[in-house]
Amino acid sequence: MNMNKLRQYTGLEEIVGQLFVIRNIHNAGYNEIVEITEENGNIRIGLTLEVGEGYAVVQVLGGTSGMSLKNCRVRFKGKPLEFGVSLDMLGRIFDGLGNPIDGLPAPVAEETMNVNGMAINPSARDYPENIIETGISAIDVMNTLVRGQKLPFFSGSGLPHDLVAAQIVRQARAEGEGFCVVFAGMGVKYDTARFFIKSFEETGVLDNVIMFLSLADSPSLSRLMTPRFALTAAEFLAFKKDMHVLVVLTDMSNYCEALRELSTMRGEIPARKGYPGYLYSDLASIYERAGRIKNKKGSITQIPILTMPNDDITHPIPDLTGYITEGQIVIDRELHAKGIYPPISVLPSLSRLMKDNIGLNKTRDDHPALASQLFASYAKTKDIQAIASIVGEEELSSLDHLYLNFGQVFETKFVNQGYNERRTLEESLEKGWDIISILPEEELVRISEEQIKKHYREKR
Repeated sequence: MNMNKLRQYTGLEEIVGQLFVIRNIHNAGYNEIVEITEENGNIRIGLTLEVGEGYAVVQVLGGTSGMSLKNCRVRFKGKPLEFGVSLDMLGRIFDGLGNPIDGLPAPVAEETMNVNGMAINPSARDYPENIIETGISAIDVMNTLVRGQKLPFFSGSGLPHDLVAAQIVRQARAEGEGFCVVFAGMGVKYDTARFFIKSFEETGVLDNVIMFLSLADSPSLSRLMTPRFALTAAEFLAFKKDMHVLVVLTDMSNYCEALRELSTMRGEIPARKGYPGYLYSDLASIYERAGRIKNKKGSITQIPILTMPNDDITHPIPDLTGYITEGQIVIDRELHAKGIYPPISVLPSLSRLMKDNIGLNKTRDDHPALASQLFASYAKTKDIQAIASIVGEEELSSLDHLYLNFGQVFETKFVNQGYNERRTLEESLEKGWDIISILPEEELVRISEEQIKKHYREKR
């Protein structure tokens, strides 16, 4: 090993996949940028993934194909990977490593920021407040999204989570000025990437969106860095430019697969399902970058979307995600089979911050009671359907039949709405009252008499 000058070395010890090991060096830093110069003058960039006394394990962006053990010159830059950010990023499309892929030159950076972010002091965090309207009734009424919240979508293979994500990006609205969207796609197929770009271009929202796309054929490190570049852009807009930023991350399962692939390359002892033992802390390093900071006007709201392998909600990815985030929206295969879109299953879905951000002076005074009654009545409908499957519908009472009718109308008229249909919160609440009025007044035990008199639709 020859050291030509400070922090620059010649020769590698071992190359494995996208990684190489270099020894007899100074003590390098974790997540430090490494510049690799090949014999032909080609320069590659890498990141230190593991460091120790006199050695480092480096992952190369773009892979190690064609690299030589003896003739590569390795230079440690002494700083983490940074990203130049500015307001000119809005309306632009980048790859997973922050390089423009829309045919335009790179935007002029106002400043550079560490892509790994800075941990927010818990005492500096402000409680999330004020809702973001997605235009989807099952979310806005039943599982309200709040500024600064982390609300993941649990989906499955073949379900229309991409459509739902695109619809939310197109339709999301928040009170006040300065609302924008950062969209990050990890391991997405080329046709899926084209769908997102075309959808945003045709509806005119692309000017208010920053897209980061790591395609399925990209190296695993690109998938791992994509959400970090996206969140760096979001942090600049939210905390430096006082904007309210909605970050959509899809698909976090692809991110976790890349993490497992990298862990296997490094020879680490696997934990559940072969994922590394630090999966929880790694996911937290992404999810916890959402929120609000005291004395800052901006906010970062996250919607991570993940596909559950075999629709298993106890799988490590949704399981650990559920521990870190504040609720979940579940995309249901049975509703999808019925032709209902978006197929959001209301009963297992939850928004933990909803209760503090709806009601009088926030949304509408009848919102909490109506949402609670719709949930309770739909749950009772499911119980009656289970009984009917055993004893037959002819054995049910007239009230039970009313509940079955309510359940059907709830799914087809309230949960179901078109891909291009945007409902305001007011319209969704009124539709909720139309449907809950199928049931007799005495069944509405979670709504006050005053609100029933004001909103209940008499049977015709």
